[in-house]
Amino acid sequence: MNENKYNLGLVSVSFRKHTPTEILEAMTSAGLSQIEWGSDVHAPCDDQEKLTQIAALQKEYGVCCSSYGTYFRLGETPIEKLTQYIDAAKILGTRILRLWCGNKSGADMTAEERAALLTQCKSAAAIAEENDVILCMECHKMTFTERLEDTLTLMETVNSPCFRMYWQPFQWQEAKENEVIARAIAPYCEHIHVFHWKGTQRFSLNDGIDEWRAYLKPFSAPRTLLLEFMPDDMLSSLSTEAAALRIIAEH
Repeated sequence: MNENKYNLGLVSVSFRKHTPTEILEAMTSAGLSQIEWGSDVHAPCDDQEKLTQIAALQKEYGVCCSSYGTYFRLGETPIEKLTQYIDAAKILGTRILRLWCGNKSGADMTAEERAALLTQCKSAAAIAEENDVILCMECHKMTFTERLEDTLTLMETVNSPCFRMYWQPFQWQEAKENEVIARAIAPYCEHIHVFHWKGTQRFSLNDGIDEWRAYLKPFSAPRTLLLEFMPDDMLSSLSTEAAALRIIAEH
């Protein structure tokens, strides 16, 4: 494993209270070159002026937009709004959008709810193919992709190169369980959200270096590793967390 396999960056929602300029200054100082802008605070999909300003700032600071972290929720947000998010992503300079899949675990869905969600996912994938973008679902509690078996069903059912996954560890599971999930999802994965939590407790990434090296073994093709949230929510902690990320990526 070596750093050439990875682009290193940050998820902007880590610092919702800070401006795009403050975030870009901190991340360039920390040696990070990729950013995923969140649509909730920093880069609203309906604010073209703000999106254009962010795109200009990226050029100024030499940072690339790895992805657009939307809060579009399949099965809940009207599918007609998807193109607005796609247009916003293109202004930011990325083809990859992060979406949420449903509003509860597949284990809690009826057969009818599952079928309806899968149908909408297929529709979303078709829109993505028409617009030459990639929609990525996040492994997250209270979504359809909470469980590995449902995630694999989703990928196999939609079966589109424009409908893929992110991966991140579930902080409520043991590391070995997360390794199993990482291996299974790796073939479908675009980006990886990186943090070191145990339940609701946050720890420095320095404490999870060996764990993360094991997590990354299945990801054989180039990936983008995005730091998500600091252990203390402080912008001043970014340089330390970025240094730990580089150690992980260089192994």
